[in-house]
Amino acid sequence: MRLSEFILRLCRFKPVGLRPIEEKKCVIIMAPHTGIRDFFLGFLMIRLLNLKMALIMKKELFVFPIAKAMKRVGMVPVDREHARNFVKFSVNLIKESDEIAYIICPEGTRKRVDKWKRGFYEIAMMAGVPIGLSHIDFRSRTLGVGAMFYPTGNYEADLAEIEKYYYGMQGTHKGGFNLEDREPYAHPEWLKK
Repeated sequence: MRLSEFILRLCRFKPVGLRPIEEKKCVIIMAPHTGIRDFFLGFLMIRLLNLKMALIMKKELFVFPIAKAMKRVGMVPVDREHARNFVKFSVNLIKESDEIAYIICPEGTRKRVDKWKRGFYEIAMMAGVPIGLSHIDFRSRTLGVGAMFYPTGNYEADLAEIEKYYYGMQGTHKGGFNLEDREPYAHPEWLKK
């Protein structure tokens, strides 16, 4: 048993739907994201998948002595002052890589939001890569990656389909996820167990 899997079991989380991701490049969205624990659980899940990950974090977190280790596992420092160029920066990072799982939280913050930020979708469209739907659900105590979603260019219609995957899931903090109160919609059987 790998260390990541052992830690997840200690945290009482069951990895589900984890299978090799065939796409060499993709954007993986991770939701719900309502607390710092989500980051650590998500990190362990990505390690189980053995993906070459890129996770953007504010550069202020890259301090001695952990900065080198953070970069080694795929964390990329970004200057928040250049937020308006974030999509372009991300697209270039994906295009310049031979293999990359670009991780992003569509909510953009740990606070409750009613609408997700659009950046993850724009990044996937401009880079020409699919969007992997991953979850960390405190209600079912599961985490995993669902199907790959291939964006069509119709943001509103695509977002409505993407959000269905997350209906009824709960974040670290109950009430903190905008889709938590929705009736679960056509979740795969492995998620219902």
